[in-house]
Amino acid sequence: MTTTSAPAAPPAAPGRRGPWVRPTAAALLTVSAVLVTVPDRLWGLDRVAPFAQIVAFRPYVVVVVGLLGLVALVATVFRRRLWPFAVGLLAVAVAGVAAVVPRLVADPPPPAGAPTLTVLAFNVYEGRATPAALADVVRTERPDLVSLPEAGVRFRDRIAPLVTPLGYRVRSSTGRGVADVSGVTVLVADSLGPVTITVGTSMEIPYLEVTGGRLGALRFAAVHPRSPLPDRLDVWATDLSRLQTWCAGSGPAIVAGDLNATYDHSVLRSAAQGCRDAAEQRGQGLTPTWGPWGPTIGPQIDHVLTTPGIEAESVRFLDLPRSDHRGVLARLALPAGQAGSAGAGAGAGTGAAVPSSTGSASTP
Repeated sequence: MTTTSAPAAPPAAPGRRGPWVRPTAAALLTVSAVLVTVPDRLWGLDRVAPFAQIVAFRPYVVVVVGLLGLVALVATVFRRRLWPFAVGLLAVAVAGVAAVVPRLVADPPPPAGAPTLTVLAFNVYEGRATPAALADVVRTERPDLVSLPEAGVRFRDRIAPLVTPLGYRVRSSTGRGVADVSGVTVLVADSLGPVTITVGTSMEIPYLEVTGGRLGALRFAAVHPRSPLPDRLDVWATDLSRLQTWCAGSGPAIVAGDLNATYDHSVLRSAAQGCRDAAEQRGQGLTPTWGPWGPTIGPQIDHVLTTPGIEAESVRFLDLPRSDHRGVLARLALPAGQAGSAGAGAGAGTGAAVPSSTGSASTP
């Protein structure tokens, strides 16, 4: 009896991959794109490093992911098997676009003739910004209220002699011996009358709240939450949560400063519920205010927030020397009967000069 063995299977052609390799690679690439594009939609993943930092640059990430998807789509003309890569990347890009494009759509303009208040928020970069340039802006634009993060007593002493003759009082949230980076300074137009300026300590960097006078029931807060450093994310989130003091309060409020967060951060969206961003109201919610290579390319982390009834009439972004931030100048329309229409633009320069504060205690 003779036996024969079955013929051996032919060897696999060199370079051939299993049928699962390409779909798996496409799935991994798509998941990676999801993680860097929409981590805030993934159970708060944007609250941990490195996603808290990456999501701030979402508009730029969306562009990159979209371009890669288009390249993959074109490549399918020559290699049809690349379609899973194109579909995955383009789907993620569409999700990213849906998250950012609404900030480019302006609200209807506020009613003409409403009383107005002009607010400037400008991070002076550890007190390095040029006081004379800032004073020129104050002289030209006549803001009613100015929030200056990273300005302590040292910067206050440099700007005060330039703006008090223009009809502004100047206060800092810190005392002498504290670095500028750990302070906030506010300029208040004399035309707002006998306001009260109070130092708040519920954020790590003390903030300032301005009330009373011609502001009426309106509260103005000049704030600077800590930045989302990988080892300080809990402090960053806690600082931002304090925005509810004003956004969820019972009366009208304006919050201005460097918030170290964009509306791509779920932390800010949650903390600022009850407020609207002035730049978003005017369709400028993606205009950069800071960047690692200069403020013209980067995220919008400087904000002017308003409670319902206070609407942005106009928003401009100012480039001032020796700061890594842009200033945000917002002209706000107030509800009828609300104080503010006779603010700095109407007569700050006519008031008597008020000496700058020498401490961080609450002052009238």
